[in-house]
Amino acid sequence: MTDYRMVDTDAALAEVIDALIEQPRYAIDTEFHRERTYYPKLALVQIAWPDDLVLIDPLAVDLQPVAQLLASDTTAVMHACGQDLEVLELAAGTVPVELFDTQVAAGFLGMATPSLSSLHERFLQKRLPKGDRLTDWLARPLKQGQLDYAASDVRYLLQIHDMLTEELEQRGRLEWAADELAEVRERVRTVRDPDEAWRKIKETRHLKPKAMGVARAVAAWRERRAAEIDQPVRFVLPDLAVVALAQRTPSSTAELKGLRGVDDRHLRGRVGESVLEAVAEGLAAPVTKTPVSRSSEPRRELRPAVALISAWVSQRARELEIDTTLLATRADIEAFVRGDDDGRLRHGWRAQVVGGGLTHLLEGEAALAFDSDNGLVLEERTGRLHTG
Repeated sequence: MTDYRMVDTDAALAEVIDALIEQPRYAIDTEFHRERTYYPKLALVQIAWPDDLVLIDPLAVDLQPVAQLLASDTTAVMHACGQDLEVLELAAGTVPVELFDTQVAAGFLGMATPSLSSLHERFLQKRLPKGDRLTDWLARPLKQGQLDYAASDVRYLLQIHDMLTEELEQRGRLEWAADELAEVRERVRTVRDPDEAWRKIKETRHLKPKAMGVARAVAAWRERRAAEIDQPVRFVLPDLAVVALAQRTPSSTAELKGLRGVDDRHLRGRVGESVLEAVAEGLAAPVTKTPVSRSSEPRRELRPAVALISAWVSQRARELEIDTTLLATRADIEAFVRGDDDGRLRHGWRAQVVGGGLTHLLEGEAALAFDSDNGLVLEERTGRLHTG
């Protein structure tokens, strides 16, 4: 006997949405595939609220009514919501207005990107059933084991939400979590810019300006092509081929042949011509200084400061029992060292927790020293060491 029900008609989904709108919160999760497509393919939506749990089949119903729920002031409780939000955005056209992510929240209690299973064990002393990571969620009919596993992802999520909220309130960190979740929600809604696709290819950092222009144009074409035919970018053209095209700048189909990463499927029909057009576009672009990503390596003279600050921030995270990546990523630290006014360490709760100390450290007003336990201590700087 199961404690959930399937929703596979539009009428049944409408009834679920009507019931959920009256609730203060609900737990939601999704199952999807994206291994062979550019856009994720939604296969199942699981929603739980007090005394009910449903599994919605998106292959059988129109999910547009779900947008009404997501746009309401009813709180969506999720776990590791990043990709799920992207899936919901595609399926329903929006993401939850009110959002709580149990993984993010647990990070403010010292747990480093915990799995849903670890949260069940810590807060509920329960073990989640193991599922097949490679199961085919798009196959129909779904097997009983698949349905049971999917239901377990949301069955106790609201209980975990209660416990996390209580502990966050006790530590005065509920607002911190809310600020972080607002950033998560905003990041998911940022549309990919094809002109920025080259930044994901590590090898492009070492290209000369002219070759960089070609890599940028080819990577942008690849991104648009992948979206058009709904295939992963690596299926359209591998990274190796983008770099090879930038270095060799072929002008004919014959010159395309033999380039590393380029094979016959990349030369069929108009594809080869489109690649050559992208190369030509890159060559025709004005040669400019290589654009620098804010997340790229800092200038050489800043690296010691980044390393020093990283060590202290990591210790502060342990002392405060906060996931280090929530307190500050390397990109956050680099932005602070560069003096970026919009850096996350200069605003909000992060500035309150470490901003002042970092400012004193960078301005030479403080120094780091080891204490008796080999930990780092931020101390007022009273003099300079003589080295000669």
